[in-house]
Amino acid sequence: MPRVLHTAQALVDLVIEVPALPERGGNVNAACQERYAGGAVNILVAAARAGAEAVHGGAHGTGPNGDLIRETLAREGVGLAAPPIPDDDTAECIVLVEPTAERTFVTAYGAERRITAESLALLEPAPGDLVCISGYSFFEPTREPLLEWLGTLPDGVEVVLDPGAPFGAFDTALQDRVLAHVSVWTSNADEARALTGRDALEDTPAAIRRRVGPGCVVIVRDGERGCTVFHHGRGTDIPSFPMVPVDTNGAGDTHTGVLLAERTLGADWEVAALRANAAAAIKVTRRGPATAPTRAEVDAFLAGAAQESPA
Repeated sequence: MPRVLHTAQALVDLVIEVPALPERGGNVNAACQERYAGGAVNILVAAARAGAEAVHGGAHGTGPNGDLIRETLAREGVGLAAPPIPDDDTAECIVLVEPTAERTFVTAYGAERRITAESLALLEPAPGDLVCISGYSFFEPTREPLLEWLGTLPDGVEVVLDPGAPFGAFDTALQDRVLAHVSVWTSNADEARALTGRDALEDTPAAIRRRVGPGCVVIVRDGERGCTVFHHGRGTDIPSFPMVPVDTNGAGDTHTGVLLAERTLGADWEVAALRANAAAAIKVTRRGPATAPTRAEVDAFLAGAAQESPA
């Protein structure tokens, strides 16, 4: 069975719930704080809970943060391709969560940035595998090692770009270097607009496909409006399952992880996207980033949604 392989940064999320963001130079009292394994961990956990074989190929450090990353992945049955970095710990990302479930991030750098083309090669991707890359990896110092390794992938490996907020701000030359390797684009609506410059969301999937190549599959998420799957020259709107959110941190990652897992299990893109929409809807009702539902929970959710829908 094909695998879900992730190359990006596994971080520890320090999640702090606040009533509102403070003014510059001001102060705010937090309601609570928790530490979670996050970053690439979110996608890998979602994929594993959906039934896929998932492996992390990024770097991880020694120390309490690296330990938390490894413990979380081991508990979920996610593999690790590379050994720990011996003299540096994994960094933290501070996540400020407001009552609306909106979140603001401050990210530090640590051992997770110490990758090489050789360390990534330990993933040993094979035809059919889905290799997930993140726009956040195309900052230095991870940019050049990742691009070097992408150039060595065998034919038949699917490269999935999760662009994140930074990708649309990169210069065109760097974007083109990355997109030359990509066969699947999956993003939210703002990230899609940032690449294409199109205001009308319905125009962005086709515009992205023209940038990436004729064989690319494009998935664009739009919150409560669901997502669009664009391939074979046409787009299909996949409905959402609106919920009252308590924490949106990791919802997009849950969507991506389940989407890719379903593909490794043989689903077509439209069915995979529907199940990913359901998984993301469940996730936003849970606190913490790597809190994706299991396959059985998604099955039960979809069965309940089918019973509630009008005949």
